Amino acid sequence: HLNMFQVSVYSLTGSIPIQLLNITSMEYFHVSENQLVGELPPHIGFTLPNVRILLLAGNQFFGNIPHSISNASKLEWLDFANNSLTGLIPEDLDSLVNCTYLEVVSLSVNSLSGTLPNSLTNFSSHLRYLYMSANPISGSIPTEIGNLKNLIIIAIEKFILIRNIPISVGYLLKLQVLSLFENNISREIPSSLGNFTFLTELNLCGNSIRGSSLDLSNNNLSGAIPSEVIGNPKSIPHLDLSKNELSGEIPSSLAWIFGYISIFAKLNLSYNNLDGDVPRKMIFKNASAISEAGNEKLCGGISELKLPPCTPIYKGILDLDQTFIAVKVMFLHQRGALKSFMAECQALRNIRHRNLVKIITACSTSDFQGNYFRALVYEFMHHGSLESWLHPESASDDLNYSPRILSFLRRLNIAIDVASALEYLHHHCKKPIVHCDLKPSNVLLDNDMTAHMGDFGLTRFIPEVMSSNQCSSVGLKGTVGYATPEYGILLLEIFTGKRPTSDMFTEGLDLHNFVKMALPDQILQVLDPLFLVGGVQEGEETAEENIKKGQIRESLIAIL
Repeated sequence: HLNMFQVSVYSLTGSIPIQLLNITSMEYFHVSENQLVGELPPHIGFTLPNVRILLLAGNQFFGNIPHSISNASKLEWLDFANNSLTGLIPEDLDSLVNCTYLEVVSLSVNSLSGTLPNSLTNFSSHLRYLYMSANPISGSIPTEIGNLKNLIIIAIEKFILIRNIPISVGYLLKLQVLSLFENNISREIPSSLGNFTFLTELNLCGNSIRGSSLDLSNNNLSGAIPSEVIGNPKSIPHLDLSKNELSGEIPSSLAWIFGYISIFAKLNLSYNNLDGDVPRKMIFKNASAISEAGNEKLCGGISELKLPPCTPIYKGILDLDQTFIAVKVMFLHQRGALKSFMAECQALRNIRHRNLVKIITACSTSDFQGNYFRALVYEFMHHGSLESWLHPESASDDLNYSPRILSFLRRLNIAIDVASALEYLHHHCKKPIVHCDLKPSNVLLDNDMTAHMGDFGLTRFIPEVMSSNQCSSVGLKGTVGYATPEYGILLLEIFTGKRPTSDMFTEGLDLHNFVKMALPDQILQVLDPLFLVGGVQEGEETAEENIKKGQIRESLIAIL
């Protein structure tokens, strides 16, 4: 009268004794995650007629799914995943239609072949979980799949070809997970997917979806927005992720799903729990295309969004001697702000160098409402950041506007100043320091145009790095495009005037390769245009003229 048998995860080998499969009273049979082998007995449905739970996953069974399984009409849970089962999938799935109590079907990671049959839609109306990933199957999801009203999870991934997503998928109102990644889906996403209200996971990456609008608002989507939201579509005119529970930063790669039609596109991220710096590329350049209301922790972005700066810096004057100061106020509600404050205090308290921004004091207190307040007070740098010189914002409404120009000598001196600061941090501090976020906005220029490195919020001490077994730069995180070691990237940007994150760098082309391909003969093609029109030294000749004469050509080639 045995009705339950379980020996899962025991590393058992050999085949299942035939006697075990002849116990007609058996209701629960679980031998998953062993090393069992052999064909599934062809008469298993007749010898186990009362089985409700049949779990054989994670073994080495081969052959077809027995047709006799249809006789086990009480079957509720069938898991044959991660085996070596073969056979044509239409014939095998047809045998499951008679199992009217079936709630779970898991056939993933086998070698089942053929096309997805329409009989899939005749499965039990009780079916809640359908897993069929990583089988060499082609075809389309049957249009009648909407009949399976109780489906909660659909995972049909890594097929050879699934041409489209039928409209009827959107009628599965209880669906929480829809995972169809790497299926070569090339048609539009049906607007009916906007009917979901319980969706917690949508994975369509690794497809070629094109020309669709996708409305996933008012769901329960949570966690960070993945870097690949819907794979590699050609263009998405509208994406609505509003009124969910999404958190974390907005990935800059999100801009690319709109292709180059971002002037017409719409992206709605309103009323989530997103935080951090808003990207500034592609669609994020167009304030009218973005809705971000209700995310109180977002900052930065283009000025038209009217978001607070991620770390506001105020100009002030010390009463005692009328010294100008810069006050950097930490937004403590933003993720990592307190850690950044502590890292900067620790890094700056014992270091002194002419090319490091001088810290005057730090403030750690609370306001009248009891809210914590943290700020750092620095010596004021009158000529602003290197970023403002390399990438000036043209004031189109100002007829007298003319860009500030850095000569060759100025650029070279700035590069030397930064190198001197790095050499000091790496080799002459009591504890060697890695800056981890060296970029033009963190290089500040004083009255004499001497460069000073600032913003030590991501600083790491080299002994700390080594103790965590980070023998490469993988664990040293900074701004995208300026990953450690970042000095070489900064050097290229100083002389080319091009950001490493520029939209021009696609399909394997980056700033380093862009410059490398131009050297030595086409060096003029990669230099900053503002550099070329400016004089190398006081006089009438432009930098371009001097370079053509070879006066500084060899120096530039050596630097770049």
